[in-house]
Amino acid sequence: MADDNRPTPLHPRVQAKPKSKISASRKLSLKMLLLQRAMEELEQETVSRDEEKVKYLSEKLPPLQITGLSMDELQKLCRQLNAKIEVVDEERYDFEAKVNKNNRDIHELKLKVQDLGGKFKKPALRKVRVSADEMMRALLGSKHKGSMDLRANLKSVKKEDIKQEKVMSSEVGDWRKNVEAMSGMEGRKKMFDAAGGGQ
Repeated sequence: MADDNRPTPLHPRVQAKPKSKISASRKLSLKMLLLQRAMEELEQETVSRDEEKVKYLSEKLPPLQITGLSMDELQKLCRQLNAKIEVVDEERYDFEAKVNKNNRDIHELKLKVQDLGGKFKKPALRKVRVSADEMMRALLGSKHKGSMDLRANLKSVKKEDIKQEKVMSSEVGDWRKNVEAMSGMEGRKKMFDAAGGGQ
């Protein structure tokens, strides 16, 4: 019967997540180990790349021996180096074109994935008539007390009040005359007498 005191989920399909069997300190230590391992692998990768670069350059570009060469031999060496530079430039251009093409393909595939993931059938929505009380109850739940009957809160106006307002507005007439009559000491005395102060 102790299970009856548990709060019920908001939706029948929503269920409480099972608690993790790994403690927080254990998770933290695992994360730290993974980060250390990743850092070590990254360092190894950079070292291996540097070694490959040095190896490739030593194969493609042997050290130059220009001491003791005649002018004809130096010109011949320059032509050979120039030919090698042209070959390397062609290869670089080809690789750049391949990389650009692959980047475009990747971009197009990403767009296709987004399009496929974004297409879903929108459900047909129905018009639902909900009163203000039901809306507030749905939004606030048990906190909503009081009625939202807006017509009950409106001020009722009687016909007699309307007639009195018309009579008062006709008495006021031209406001300039009223201001002139009330100006000075005589006007203040009239206002004082009208308010019932002179009794």
